[in-house]
Amino acid sequence: MSIHTKYILHCIVTALAVTMLFSCQGDYNSEMQKLSYSKRFPVGEAENIFLVYTDSGKVKSTLRSPYNKDFSNQKFPFSEFPKGVIVKFFDDQNNENTITADYAILYSDTRLVDLQGNVTLTTHKGDVLAAPQLFWDQDREWIFTEGEFKISNEYGVLLQGTNGIDFNRDLSIMEAHEIYDSTIPIDEKDK
Repeated sequence: MSIHTKYILHCIVTALAVTMLFSCQGDYNSEMQKLSYSKRFPVGEAENIFLVYTDSGKVKSTLRSPYNKDFSNQKFPFSEFPKGVIVKFFDDQNNENTITADYAILYSDTRLVDLQGNVTLTTHKGDVLAAPQLFWDQDREWIFTEGEFKISNEYGVLLQGTNGIDFNRDLSIMEAHEIYDSTIPIDEKDK
């Protein structure tokens, strides 16, 4: 083999190696960028948590969950409760109202809780609200949904709607957006 042929062969092998190196590097950077944008990694994880929210020394609400992921390292920080929550909140007379859900996210900056999956709110009076999803604004003590809901109470009053409802934490003030069914039982003496 002549020196000229060896030189050309060496240049071709070098060019191929450099091309392969840059093509791999490009894919690697692309994959790393995708990973950093599409994957969120929690700062911490906890099991069997119990959070207490107080105001002026008085317990306003508690939150229990079997599992929590802390994403306070994100631009819009949040805590995720993928195995469900039980939230209890108390009024000025210390009456207890309870919300349960299969999944929840607590957004730290806005103090909004997004409850999803078999969400049930039970008041101390026995009123029950069921919905696939509810939002709870902790600061305004206001609960709302933009989807289906069903409300019943100890007297059997039933209210169902599809386009959401807004209400305070004990269901004493509410505004239904669209009701498609309601039943009010009448006692024999009221006829």
